[in-house]
Amino acid sequence: MKSVKKQLDAEVKKRNTLDEVSADTPDPILIAKQYKDEYISLVCALFAYGKVQNIINLLSSFDMSVLNEDEQSIRKSLEVSYYRFQSNEDIIQFFITLSRLKKKFSLEELFYEGYKINEDVVEGINALITKFYELNPYQSRGYQFLIGKVTIKRKGAGALKRWNMYLRWMVRKDNIDMGLWTKIDKKDLILPLDTHTFNVGHRLGLLKRKTYDLEAAYEITQTLAGFDSTDPIKYDFALYRLGQEKMA
Repeated sequence: MKSVKKQLDAEVKKRNTLDEVSADTPDPILIAKQYKDEYISLVCALFAYGKVQNIINLLSSFDMSVLNEDEQSIRKSLEVSYYRFQSNEDIIQFFITLSRLKKKFSLEELFYEGYKINEDVVEGINALITKFYELNPYQSRGYQFLIGKVTIKRKGAGALKRWNMYLRWMVRKDNIDMGLWTKIDKKDLILPLDTHTFNVGHRLGLLKRKTYDLEAAYEITQTLAGFDSTDPIKYDFALYRLGQEKMA
């Protein structure tokens, strides 16, 4: 694995530049970095599925300032918005949920209450998801797909890719990630496993599990912790780009 580590370390160094994410090489964090706000960043992360240009177009269409407005203003602002699995009402309700949260809580504080018990980021994610449904009981398939559900076990559970990507943005700080949160240790982060990193992980020998689930995300994270125990997820963006550009 020494040769793989050497390759990935070089790739991390190559990718960790301010111009790695741009209009020519877009990524949802491009929109999040325009605001550097934990709530707007969550909007960007949870809608980050599908073709990247479609994601960017959707996020650019949102007036993010409505998160600070009343619910009638939210409805008016988003009255024609929809995206893939999310209906117009799903998107409106999502923004309403976030606006209710934003008026009362810091996302970092809510996350930390779940995380701090066992230094487990999944428990932190569960704490946020639980609070979302407490503040807004709205239910639909598209809405649940967007927010997710409480995770009880790793095997067979969703990989929590978009949530783990959000945490990478919030906790790590370099030329890619924003580091807006200060209470969470980056050593506890889980790789935001997607099809690119799943396939590259197998090709590089970082991952043996054949099932795309949370257990696989833990496995590849543990392998990468052998390369850097203090910051295993620093390899995520490099792995993603290697898969996206079909270089590995």
